[in-house]
Amino acid sequence: MGDEVKLHGTWFSPFVTRVQIVLKLKGVEYEYVEEDLKNKSPLLLKINPIYEKVPVLIHNGNPIVESLIVIEYIDEAFSGPSILPKDPYERSKARFWTKFLDDKGMPPLWKACWSKGEEREKAKEEALESLKILENEIKGKKFFGGNKIGILDVTADFFAYGIPILEELTKIKLLTEDEFPCLLKWVTNYCNDPFVKEYFPVDDPLAKEYFPPKGPLSASYKVGLHQSPPHKHAFYGAAFLESQNRRPKYISDIPE
Repeated sequence: MGDEVKLHGTWFSPFVTRVQIVLKLKGVEYEYVEEDLKNKSPLLLKINPIYEKVPVLIHNGNPIVESLIVIEYIDEAFSGPSILPKDPYERSKARFWTKFLDDKGMPPLWKACWSKGEEREKAKEEALESLKILENEIKGKKFFGGNKIGILDVTADFFAYGIPILEELTKIKLLTEDEFPCLLKWVTNYCNDPFVKEYFPVDDPLAKEYFPPKGPLSASYKVGLHQSPPHKHAFYGAAFLESQNRRPKYISDIPE
């Protein structure tokens, strides 16, 4: 009898996308359960009673929570190519950088795009400092993991598709070719990887309404993305419309 694997997630979450990509890399078959975070299911509250959020991986009846913990669990529990280095010291460094991304990378980036005034300027400075650190870390590499996608690449998934979208929507410029040529090259390599492309679906109704594949945002991808990830465009686009008091038709799909 084979392993029973289920993944509870939401279509717009970069943390869920991390898990999906690692499952794909490891060749793990699983059942996907879509959760409505505005109306959380009793099962979600049961399997993650502390945080009450996704992703949650259930492996043979045992729930595993928190995306970084989940992707490391998958790496250890299933055969296939590893996303972590074999050397213990290199592995410790990879774990350090994944925590850096979640603690020092994403929060100021999000604040820089959605806050106002002095708070926005301060957050923008913090976001640029984090990007400079990442620029130095990726220099001379195809991926953060070397010649293949590793745990840091998967963790930085949000930076690959999220920053160009947020730049377009908020008119704040963060990634420039002059300052971040290595990061932009990484974005191209990562988003054109066949494993990653699979998780840019085009059949979401919100994506079709606001960001069709040949819509206005496609032109903003000047770093090698030939077609933008519409479902992520839909999420950030709808969030932006909401912030401007223009409610999207499918506002029920947008998180609180």
